[in-house]
Amino acid sequence: MTPSTGLIPATILTGFLGSGKTTLLKRVLTEAHGQKIAVIENEFGEENIDNDILVSDTQEQIIQLSNGCVCCTIREDLRTTLTDLAAKRRKGELDFERVVIETTGLADPGPVAQTFFMDDEIAETFLLDSILTLVDVKHANEQLDTRQEARRQVGFADQIFLSKTDLVDAAAVDALSHRLKHMNPRAPQSKVHFGEVPIKDVFDLRGFNLNAKLEIDPEFLSADDHGHDHDHDHGHDHGHDHKHDHGHEHGHEGHDHAPGEACNHPHHHHHDDDVKSFVFRSDRPFNPAKLEDFLGAIVQVYGPKMLRYKGVLNMNGTDKKVIFQGVHQLMGSDLGPKWLPEEKRISKMVFIGIDLPKDILMQGLEGCLA
Repeated sequence: MTPSTGLIPATILTGFLGSGKTTLLKRVLTEAHGQKIAVIENEFGEENIDNDILVSDTQEQIIQLSNGCVCCTIREDLRTTLTDLAAKRRKGELDFERVVIETTGLADPGPVAQTFFMDDEIAETFLLDSILTLVDVKHANEQLDTRQEARRQVGFADQIFLSKTDLVDAAAVDALSHRLKHMNPRAPQSKVHFGEVPIKDVFDLRGFNLNAKLEIDPEFLSADDHGHDHDHDHGHDHGHDHKHDHGHEHGHEGHDHAPGEACNHPHHHHHDDDVKSFVFRSDRPFNPAKLEDFLGAIVQVYGPKMLRYKGVLNMNGTDKKVIFQGVHQLMGSDLGPKWLPEEKRISKMVFIGIDLPKDILMQGLEGCLA
């Protein structure tokens, strides 16, 4: 794949209806960061970016904003819009350094993310950086209970922003945070107030990089474990409910950490969400051919339900780490750095998906060990 130099980074901003995506977007556009951003709005958005920051409201699909950014609406499909933007940029008609795609409150981020990996022309121009999900804490439990799209958005996230935390008490925020962490333990969560988020928390998160780090909240790993030591031996990190998105051959580095707080409060567990995550770990190496066959078969059967998955693997036959990740049926892998002499060679994989058969996956992976 094309090296990341010269590619235009793209960020997907998703979230529940009324969670404040447009507020956050306005904040990003008005902060004096000196970057020119192309905003692609799905035209079913709750509210468009206000006309008062538009320079001219023409019939053109693309509107120049007063701060030098551009804004356009998806009239056709995303691929056409991205191709059009890239062509105008090459001709010098438009100037922008990155793209933000704001999806509607009910959108599934999966197909949006896949566009960046399935289309060669797009992949040669753009680099998907991360998926940001905005969660309205006041209405989150109801939306998560009733809308699978909301649960998918959480599972796909590389970063979760909690909005309206001032409208509910701290215990409710804490309970929601636990629920989200079970769905997606690799996305850090942070609170946003009136859309105020530092730019560094929004851009260049490298959520899709193929990198040799797979950070998952360490307390998440030990929670609900009833005293098993699953640090190495029989590599199962007892199943937790998180969704995952997988990155691709572009290798962007995963922002795979989640904040602390063990999930050991029984009353948080009455949400049995269909979006769940689980972790597989083993200190035995994988047989490469067996693992490739097994993962290929799993992705064929369960791909539509697999949101994100990622792994850093110890493989027979190489002294380098093998890194893989995927989104739905799309899976990419790469050789990473060498295992250090003093480093414990532990394979670690995380899967986020909808009603994935944990037992089948765990047993199957166990069967691929050398």
